[in-house]
Amino acid sequence: MNEEQNSYVLALKMTPGIGDVLAKQLISYCGAASAIFKEKKGALLKIPNIGEKTVKALTASTYLDQAEAAIRNCEKIGVAVLPYFHADYPERLKLVNDAPLLIYTKGESSFLNRKIVGVVGTRNATEYGKHMTEQIVEGLVGHEAVVVSGLAYGVDIAAHRAALKNHLPTVAVLAGGLDSIYPSVHKRTAQDMLEMGGWVSEYPPGTKPEAHNFPSRNRIIAGMSEALIVVEAANKGGALITANIAYSYNREVFAVPGTLEHKYSEGCNALIRSQKATIYTGIKDLEYLLGWEKGSAKPSKQAIDLSAYSEPEQKIISVLTEFKAGLQLDELSWKTQINVQEAVSHLLTLEFDGLVKSLPGKRYVRV
Repeated sequence: MNEEQNSYVLALKMTPGIGDVLAKQLISYCGAASAIFKEKKGALLKIPNIGEKTVKALTASTYLDQAEAAIRNCEKIGVAVLPYFHADYPERLKLVNDAPLLIYTKGESSFLNRKIVGVVGTRNATEYGKHMTEQIVEGLVGHEAVVVSGLAYGVDIAAHRAALKNHLPTVAVLAGGLDSIYPSVHKRTAQDMLEMGGWVSEYPPGTKPEAHNFPSRNRIIAGMSEALIVVEAANKGGALITANIAYSYNREVFAVPGTLEHKYSEGCNALIRSQKATIYTGIKDLEYLLGWEKGSAKPSKQAIDLSAYSEPEQKIISVLTEFKAGLQLDELSWKTQINVQEAVSHLLTLEFDGLVKSLPGKRYVRV
């Protein structure tokens, strides 16, 4: 994705009345972010969920100049802007319904599409919690997994530091802009992470880490992760929010059991009791449920051979394989970054070959 297209995507993000889902829908219908701003008013009004007010904001948009200036500022401070269809945008995150239209990254973004394990927990970690966090990370060394967390006090920072100690890449998902680190006391660790991982945020530079940003930040940790491990958590808090989001995304959630009398064991024990999490007793639990081969940096599952099909058709199969319940045509279009008209043609080919089945309401499933 070139810089010009990045500017149009960011301008779309800045336009009032357009959220992430609607923005992706517009890009799917028009084929590219730049085409939206050049499209005629009548054509825009034919797109579902687009009204007069939104079209007026788009056709009279003054946000492109602001977007271009914002991207130049990001370049000056070493921050990359990744739209959701960029090659380095995390594939797992891309497939969740509320994935950000774009993310900001600093460091090595290619790590975002490797094996990723989220490790979260209370800010008031006990010595037991810190010890278990270190053990969990040590167990990931043989798989060369990436450790993702939120750079917060307690379990989060213990996970990042254990990853650095064991020479594993680690990624911090922040609740503010990447031009400043919160909490500032963890700035040294964050700087060390840029050599073996990096930082991610959906918020532009200059954004303060307001309280309401943290739950949104948690969904990115959950969405990026192949599995999420909760080490210690009270009955309420960010770690449980992240666990519940991961569960809703059909991620494998693990919880480390704790002492019954301890308040920071209550959340983990409740996750296990409600069957929203599998009890974590060691790396073998993770290997078994994820199908990881011991000592291998790659999953043991064999990829489906689709070499006889075009790249767009392979994308469609990949997405429908992930979403076993199927997807509406519009959803499928923006998740694959294939416009609706082309998607229909490719779906017809796949349906003839028995790989896809169409359902009422323009819904498609993998056969």
